[in-house]
Amino acid sequence: MSEQRSKWQNFLDSVKSVLYGMAGHDMTRFALKTRGSMEHLFILVTMGDLLGIPILPPYYSLRLLPYVVPQIATWKRRMLRERDLTDALA
Repeated sequence: MSEQRSKWQNFLDSVKSVLYGMAGHDMTRFALKTRGSMEHLFILVTMGDLLGIPILPPYYSLRLLPYVVPQIATWKRRMLRERDLTDALA
């Protein structure tokens, strides 16, 4: 009885994985990509003076600095790298 239940559970897990792959995986990737873009935009608005784009007064940038410090290195790398046509396709 236990072996039959285990096979049934494996079948249900496989069906769940297939349904997730068909319906949810693309939405999850899009949501993560959108979140990353929004985070980089937020850092640009708050810490733009690091690249020479002063948008906010320095007072507010300094208040937000402790929350942004862990992401500054990757943000600068992303903002300053060269882009071409193939980047828009990905």
